[in-house]
Amino acid sequence: MTTNAYINGRSVAAANTYENIDPATGQSLGEVARCTAEHVDEAVAAAAAAQPAWARTRPEDRARLLTATADLIERDVDRLARLESEDTGKPLSQARTDASICARYFRFYGHAIESYYGQTIPLSDDLHVYTRKEPFGVVGSVLAWNYPMQLLARAAAPALATGNACVVKPADETPRTSVAIAELFSQAGAAAGLLNVVTGVGAEAGAAVAAHPGIAHVGFVGSTETGSKIAHAAADRVAPVVLELGGKSAHLVFPDADLETVATIATKAILQNAGQTCSAGSRLIVHQSIREELLDLIAERFKKVSIGRGLDDPDLGPLVSAKQQDRVRGMVGRLTQGTVLVGGDIPTDESLAGGAYFSPTLIDGVDPKSEIAQQEVFGPVVVSMPFETEEEAVALANCTDYALLGAVWTRDLSRAHRLATQIEAGQVYVNTYGAGGGVELPFGGFKRSGYGREKGLEALDAYTETKTVIVKL
Repeated sequence: MTTNAYINGRSVAAANTYENIDPATGQSLGEVARCTAEHVDEAVAAAAAAQPAWARTRPEDRARLLTATADLIERDVDRLARLESEDTGKPLSQARTDASICARYFRFYGHAIESYYGQTIPLSDDLHVYTRKEPFGVVGSVLAWNYPMQLLARAAAPALATGNACVVKPADETPRTSVAIAELFSQAGAAAGLLNVVTGVGAEAGAAVAAHPGIAHVGFVGSTETGSKIAHAAADRVAPVVLELGGKSAHLVFPDADLETVATIATKAILQNAGQTCSAGSRLIVHQSIREELLDLIAERFKKVSIGRGLDDPDLGPLVSAKQQDRVRGMVGRLTQGTVLVGGDIPTDESLAGGAYFSPTLIDGVDPKSEIAQQEVFGPVVVSMPFETEEEAVALANCTDYALLGAVWTRDLSRAHRLATQIEAGQVYVNTYGAGGGVELPFGGFKRSGYGREKGLEALDAYTETKTVIVKL
């Protein structure tokens, strides 16, 4: 079966296709339409035609459509989860959670838009000054492959709620759920052209979205290198961009922490989605006095992890592709300092043959300046390094170019608040950790982790422009 684009409320084929590979087996899941710049032109034209009437639609009616879409996504959770699990390799229960969160985005922004107001500014008695929040028009989103449903919804739901129309380019490897959700949006009653999905290769369709003169705002989730290219393409036409890029997030663990809880949550934070999460907790910065105890607890949990294809719902599924498997294996293989305590290789179980699997890997004593401690592995690999003083812990946390998430594990709340201020990250957790946090929590990075914020009410600001009106009385 071929996955086609979804443009102007209908399925659109392309002259060329490519294979969608199941990362659990290496077998084809079907063909995908390889869209061109002409398809992007068609999608932008459809969005531009539909957007003015949508922007004039009352907020309560926009809200009704978004919440109706959420209802349909929840109705189809099992179908969507299966598609997502096959495309990404992630365990079925994780894919089901992603589908539920996707629905939550549409419901949250459907409710939020009804109370999203401008301001009045009391400048003087003879002037009436107020602000309006106006949509950009047509917005584009280029998505990563790790959380296809969540990423589509967290971009499209606030954009649509504020009166924009959308052109979405899903990742090459994971196109099916984006098309399915666009179809559900139409089923909920959306006008043709409000949500368009252009499938294909990033260097072709994705680049065309980023550079299109008819797209007034671009959102991107993915690598820092690609994000930089997209930002350059948008800058050439002075279009704003929201970038959510890489991460090398750290747990700072102090001697008074509950180590059993740290071990359990840190394990989940690196194994979720096979470590293919920008906000994965991939560094353990541990006080020397508890280092051995904590690493033993995590190693014990890693050894018990079940590995298999996503549809069998194991603890750990495959990486998204053989290419990604090679990348992870190469980074671990280039290790020059440190000790691999668990994993570090491809599982040898015959039942996993042909799949892009990698064992849960724990490495101790790495050089903080080494590649594996500085660069995003995007696999189930966590590295550990010790500290003695609070100042040293903060310096280690901040010593990478990335600054997306961080966590402080301590019972000393004064220390927790102090370090939350000092850690360079868009989100800081204390005695817990969440991969990106909830729908309600503004999310984005500092430094090379990107700029702009998605999620929460701040996303509504990201997809609108403020107009100030001054009336002489």
